[in-house]
Amino acid sequence: MTATTTPIEVRGIAIRARSGAPMATIPSAPVTCLAGVQGDARGRPGKRQVTVLSLESWEAACAELGTLLPWTQRRANLLVSGMVFGPETVGQLLHFGSLTLEITRETDPCRRMDAACQGLQAALRPDWRGGVCCRVLSDGALEVGQQGRFAPAPAQGTLQLT
Repeated sequence: MTATTTPIEVRGIAIRARSGAPMATIPSAPVTCLAGVQGDARGRPGKRQVTVLSLESWEAACAELGTLLPWTQRRANLLVSGMVFGPETVGQLLHFGSLTLEITRETDPCRRMDAACQGLQAALRPDWRGGVCCRVLSDGALEVGQQGRFAPAPAQGTLQLT
């Protein structure tokens, strides 16, 4: 039996040089198990190594606010299209070439969101609109426009052939 896969696309990549710094968009970046997205201050190993935002969810939050905001206001590392996240996606995998990210949890919208736009924090709360946190399982490179896929994690104790 093969896993159902969903095609997704990298629509944006962003990093911050230090905590609290503005997000800077970049066209491509190496992503590693040791450093996350190269150049991002939060890339150390752990459950929140890389943050991923769904374009569809971001647009829903902006529609609720009645304004279109730059996706970097969410302060996520990656913007992807082609899927939305939810509790059922925890433990699932995002594959971009040799890069594999494991979804570990929801990214909780913080008060910084309201500093960007009043009401943004509340608009991001429903339906995991704020995105997800991921752990890097295998190194790879990302570039804007790159196609990837979302797939269920293999069942424990099974062998996955690639």
